[in-house]
Amino acid sequence: MTPALVLAAHGTRSPEGERTLSALADAVRRARPGQRVELSYLEISSPLLAEVLPAVRGPVVVVPLLLAGGYHVHIDLPEILAEHRPDAVVAGWLGPHRLLTSALARKLARAGLRSTDAVLLGAAGSSDPSALADVRAAAHLLAVRLARPVTAAFASAGTPSLEEAMERLGSTPAARVAIASYVLAPGFFHDRLASVGAGLVSDPLGADPDVAALIWHRYDQALHHHTTITEPQPACHA
Repeated sequence: MTPALVLAAHGTRSPEGERTLSALADAVRRARPGQRVELSYLEISSPLLAEVLPAVRGPVVVVPLLLAGGYHVHIDLPEILAEHRPDAVVAGWLGPHRLLTSALARKLARAGLRSTDAVLLGAAGSSDPSALADVRAAAHLLAVRLARPVTAAFASAGTPSLEEAMERLGSTPAARVAIASYVLAPGFFHDRLASVGAGLVSDPLGADPDVAALIWHRYDQALHHHTTITEPQPACHA
């Protein structure tokens, strides 16, 4: 039986954010017709991952709809799985990855990015240094793609903050600041990016085809890794 894909998003109080994540789940389904795909949330929104997991029969692969590591990846998600579905295979979180870079560059271009703009990669932030490192790595990939510097900046925990990064760039010759929105859906963090006075802010990553492709890539990676480590090893004879 082909394992079902369960998407584990963070959760949001934004109805538009929930609609965007639902559209992303639909894009994932369209990429592999006939494959079971369930959208769930770690908190706030419904249905919760803790409710979805027991309802899915057969093998399951959980792909976290999270752009970096951190508390939800390392603490929250394992606790839910241990209680409700310890047999589930867990994929890696989404970023950094070249497919996200492609989506970010495309959304910046659609928003009207100019060659003279200074670019920030605006992310939620985290108290986990490894999660911040993931975002900075994503900023490096985008810098290579755009052939210009890109600074990672954070809406909550992490340095520099959005305000600090905006202040620094305000003293440079750049005509304006463009923020690449490194969030999946509208909501609190995207609103923070839009509120700091940048010349433009790209749309959230949303139901981009490259995001959908990356989700299936993480699914395939997890299955391959699981199969490799669970295959019986040949007997060793002296």
